[in-house]
Amino acid sequence: MQDARTELLQRMALFGGIRADILQFLLAFCPVVAVPRNEFFFHQGEEGDALFVLESGEAAVLKSWGGQNRLVQSVSVGDCFGEMAVMDHCHRSASVQAVDDCTAIRISTGDLYRVYGQDLKQFALIQMNMGREVSRRLRQANDRLFSAQMGSADAIVEHIFTA
Repeated sequence: MQDARTELLQRMALFGGIRADILQFLLAFCPVVAVPRNEFFFHQGEEGDALFVLESGEAAVLKSWGGQNRLVQSVSVGDCFGEMAVMDHCHRSASVQAVDDCTAIRISTGDLYRVYGQDLKQFALIQMNMGREVSRRLRQANDRLFSAQMGSADAIVEHIFTA
């Protein structure tokens, strides 16, 4: 199973270019969490010290607005979420709810710090990859915001998530 998890991480942009031995070292410390359908990985506003890599199932990234959870995006196998809290040490900016029964690899800041102690160059590459992923998402958000400001019908459609 460890080899399958290593391969999953190697296919992700977040771990692009990271050697298999470093991924196996990292995975040795990372628990796999099971989150049943309709339960939450975490809630908006909570403190966060870990990111998650979805191993099975589908989840919804939700933002609370007007007393309702609104869908920001869906995540599926091989996607990661929660990396912003790992990078900026701030509260969770959104909630993530399991749409199906899910399993995910939980990678904490402490786990990443172990990589720092093991191989500084590989740690730096993971950090750069996280920065790239957050930048990619910021570009998408900027494009959606601009489209909404310009009156694009596609950009202003709201999604309300109901469990």
